[in-house]
Amino acid sequence: MRTLVAAAFFASLIAGAATAMPLGTVTSAPNTNVIEVAGGCGAGWHRGTYGGCRRNWAHPAAHACPRGYHIGPGGRCRGNGR
Repeated sequence: MRTLVAAAFFASLIAGAATAMPLGTVTSAPNTNVIEVAGGCGAGWHRGTYGGCRRNWAHPAAHACPRGYHIGPGGRCRGNGR
C-alpha cells in the first residue's frame, strides 16, 4: 500500500510539471471601431439607481446643504465624515 501511495505521489509530481499551453506573448491590435463609454450612457453621464442615465453634475441650488455636507438629525447640515 505504501508503494502505491508513493508511486501516485511521484506520478503527480511529474504530471504537475507539464504545461498545458506554451508561454508566449499575445498581441492584438486595438479595435478603432469601438468607443468606450461609461455604463452605456456616454461621456458626462452615469447609471442611476434604477438603471436610467443621469448627468454627472448637479445644480448646487437644488441641494439643501453645500458640497461636503449632508442633512443630519433635525434637518440641519452636517459635515461629511463627522
